[in-house]
Amino acid sequence: MKQDIILAGVGGQGILSIAFVLDHAAMKQKVDFKQAEVHGMAQRGGAVQSHLRMAVGQIFSDLIPKGKADMILSVEPLEALRYVDFLSPDGVIITSSTPYINIPDYPEIQKILTALKSLNNSIIIDTGALARKAGSPLAQNMVILGAASGRLILKEENLLEYIKALFRGRGDKIVEMNLKAFCLGREAANSQNL
Repeated sequence: MKQDIILAGVGGQGILSIAFVLDHAAMKQKVDFKQAEVHGMAQRGGAVQSHLRMAVGQIFSDLIPKGKADMILSVEPLEALRYVDFLSPDGVIITSSTPYINIPDYPEIQKILTALKSLNNSIIIDTGALARKAGSPLAQNMVILGAASGRLILKEENLLEYIKALFRGRGDKIVEMNLKAFCLGREAANSQNL
């Protein structure tokens, strides 16, 4: 049992928060993992990506070869397209349809979404609307994590435990908002029935 995931987005969208939850849930389940450092702009708005490899058994490299990723999780649609060449033929892209327009020549969003929809096994979620429904546009990363939860080798109960752990210091309201975002993402992905 193994799973190779590319995490993608832009600085400030919470890629490290997704990685925290996945890494800790893996440790709880005694699933080995390696995560490459998050690469990209350290400042808000710059492209960010990380490789996360999980397996029951030894993992030799923290980098995922092109054509071998089981999943691309992206909080930004253009960033999802940037890593398509890493996706395996049976892999799935789970991405937001909500753009983060951080460059002057950002492509037309409809062209990006059309390209994503043309790929096999793409789940495209309006994370902006669902995060606002949960209570904050900042919760888009937890919407994406929830959307991926049914396809991960990790148990949902462990994911939820570490969402609580991640946000506990910010108060119960923030914890509940992020849990709600996770659940809304899960429901949205389930409704797409891929």
